[in-house]
Amino acid sequence: MDILTKINNYFINSIQIESLGISIIELLLILALLIISILLRSLFARVIVSRIKKIIKKTGNKVDDNLFESLSPPLKILPPTIVFISMGFIVNSDSQLGIVLDKINQTLITIFVFWLLHQSLYPLSNAFQKLEEVLSKALVIWLMRSLKYLIIILGIVAVLETWGIKIGPVIAGLGLFGVAVALGAQDLFKNLISGILVLVEKRFKIGDWISVDGIIEGIVEKIGFRSTTIRKFDKSLAIIPNFQFAENAVVNVSETSNWLISWIITLQYDTTVDQLKTIRNQIENHINKSEDFNTSIGVAVRVDKFSDSSIDMYVRCFTKTDSWNEWLSVKERLALEIKQIVENNKASFAFPSSSIYIEKK
Repeated sequence: MDILTKINNYFINSIQIESLGISIIELLLILALLIISILLRSLFARVIVSRIKKIIKKTGNKVDDNLFESLSPPLKILPPTIVFISMGFIVNSDSQLGIVLDKINQTLITIFVFWLLHQSLYPLSNAFQKLEEVLSKALVIWLMRSLKYLIIILGIVAVLETWGIKIGPVIAGLGLFGVAVALGAQDLFKNLISGILVLVEKRFKIGDWISVDGIIEGIVEKIGFRSTTIRKFDKSLAIIPNFQFAENAVVNVSETSNWLISWIITLQYDTTVDQLKTIRNQIENHINKSEDFNTSIGVAVRVDKFSDSSIDMYVRCFTKTDSWNEWLSVKERLALEIKQIVENNKASFAFPSSSIYIEKK
């Protein structure tokens, strides 16, 4: 029996795993803590987190609901993190296992902190809605997305530093690589800068009807940092590089407050002066009395010039409506009224014509 007792004491108290500097008892305790951490995580996720969620929902405040919903995933790794930290009090900190365990603890804490920061950006983005009044919605979304990527990168860098991996040479190498890429991708960066200018300056937004002379006209469906997607009126989809909006004049038709009507009415040369004055006055009176037009901006109805085959009368006015469809209706009513006025005054519209004189010898 004495021999068995000595053997038992030897295995329990004396055997050391030389490579790790840890006894069997310590190893068994660590395994037990690992099992406990798994059970605690499951208990924390199913019981504690769910109960806290029910309590928060009773407040009726959506801000704390969104915040807790976003923070729930990183909170679930809190129990295992605490357990791993507790292992540090069991294992000899000077042993190889103790050193590795300390690095694991630092890694878990780093991941937990950066994960919390990453997840908290979504509920906090709701607090930045006022920024959309200064910046565009697309730019605010891009800024929040950039912050998320920045947090992920910083978290990875912090973890690498914890394990003694120096990132200075890596960053230097990436810098040289970036210069080479930048030289070969000038158009890409030009489009990116133009996209940022479009968003910052709010030249147009999703849903706007825009026109770029000689390039595109349609409804904006998506604004990216490299290109903008526009739905043309024939329902085809066009993807336009953003530099086109920086180098060319962009007309935002949706921002039109008063639509312009600008016409040249051509009358025949046999129209008398009295007829010209009467037609001019009647057209001007109709525009001034009609509810379709904004006369405060200005109305112009004047005999303009003598063309090759007509006397030209210039008509210029602005509609009250900002709707394109209604503007077409107003134009139609004005055109019919002008035709009626001309016909009532026994005048006729002119059309391009030329006279040919044949000289007889």
